[in-house]
Amino acid sequence: MTAVAVTTPAARKRRLGNSVWGVVAWIAGIIFVFPVIWMVLTALKQSKDVTTNPPVWFFTPTFEHFSNVLGGNITPFLLNSLMASVFSTLLVVVLATPAAYALSLRPVRKWTDALFFFISTKMMPPVAAVLPVYLLTVQIGMKDNIWTMVILYTSMNLPLAIWMMRSFLLEVPKEVLEAGEVDGAGLITSIRKLILPIVAPGLAATALICFIFTWNEFFLAVNLTDTVASTAPIYLLGFISGRGPFLADLSAAATLLSLPVLIAGWVAQNKLVRGLSMGAVK
Repeated sequence: MTAVAVTTPAARKRRLGNSVWGVVAWIAGIIFVFPVIWMVLTALKQSKDVTTNPPVWFFTPTFEHFSNVLGGNITPFLLNSLMASVFSTLLVVVLATPAAYALSLRPVRKWTDALFFFISTKMMPPVAAVLPVYLLTVQIGMKDNIWTMVILYTSMNLPLAIWMMRSFLLEVPKEVLEAGEVDGAGLITSIRKLILPIVAPGLAATALICFIFTWNEFFLAVNLTDTVASTAPIYLLGFISGRGPFLADLSAAATLLSLPVLIAGWVAQNKLVRGLSMGAVK
């Protein structure tokens, strides 16, 4: 006998709803990624095709603009951004992990006040703090210094990292820690062998987000650097002059400067997804 599948009205309605939400998700994804696609297409166009109206959709790709960018003085800007991003991210992870531990697994007294204090530092807009920071860096001779940027980026990302790491550490089963204590594991051993392996995805997600925020930061860099410590976003300003923006070269430079973040996200995508979804399903 041949089994005949019976489709109920409820099943058809559910399948139709899934299809509709799938289409909505694709439309939303295309809307979000379209500016990036447009940037890459502009970088591949010839200069005469960039500002045409209506836009040119069919063209012969050229890598001339990428060659112009790579042939320029982009290396110091990239090195400054890489140094500021890597060192500040490492400092954030080193400082945020024990702070989050003290606010989750071994909560200190008035830990809620400490959490509010950390997040309250993010409530002040950067424009309100840049003037005193600027005056301070000038007075101590640390303006246009890459280590100044490392310290500022660390302080900028630390509150967010503490909150993220605390949420990940709260997912560590207390039975695991109790078993470690019974076996004689001290604080350092418990953190290194029990806690860190469990929260490794969350740690990777926190580090990646801090790296992205630092790599893309523009406001502090444009106000506190001149020539020595200028970062990659500052390099993009060189393509905007009194004659207007050089859109093709600007798009090529922006595409190249986006690659490190994209590569880092692609390499850590599994841990990033696991880290951001920790605690979502009980």
